[in-house]
Amino acid sequence: MTDPTVTAGVPNAADQLVAGVEELHVPEPSADAEALLLKLGLALPLIGVVLILVAYWNASGSKYVADQVPMLISGGILGVGLAIIGVGLFIRFSLARLLRFWLARLVVEQQAQTDRVVEALGRIERSLDK
Repeated sequence: MTDPTVTAGVPNAADQLVAGVEELHVPEPSADAEALLLKLGLALPLIGVVLILVAYWNASGSKYVADQVPMLISGGILGVGLAIIGVGLFIRFSLARLLRFWLARLVVEQQAQTDRVVEALGRIERSLDK
């Protein structure tokens, strides 16, 4: 059948996992860059709305459609694009922050639950040993 003894040259799975984790290099996330992009996500929609209003104001002051269309296209479409990009950035970084806190809370709760289970199993083991 199989030999239950472990050979000295072959590391077990736990040792391989520890070695693999030690080899990983994960860069630290920059909180400053995230805060900057979140603020940019707030500013871009405001700039976009201002561009849309300026384009409308300029187009409404002209009585010729040939003059109105380029103003609406340049200011209006650029404003809508900036607003969409800004809302996307804001949602992305707001959700990232929310999910990060949620995950940290989940880890803490799971650790507390594990501690309670280990304590209960210890009590059961002690009562069975008596």
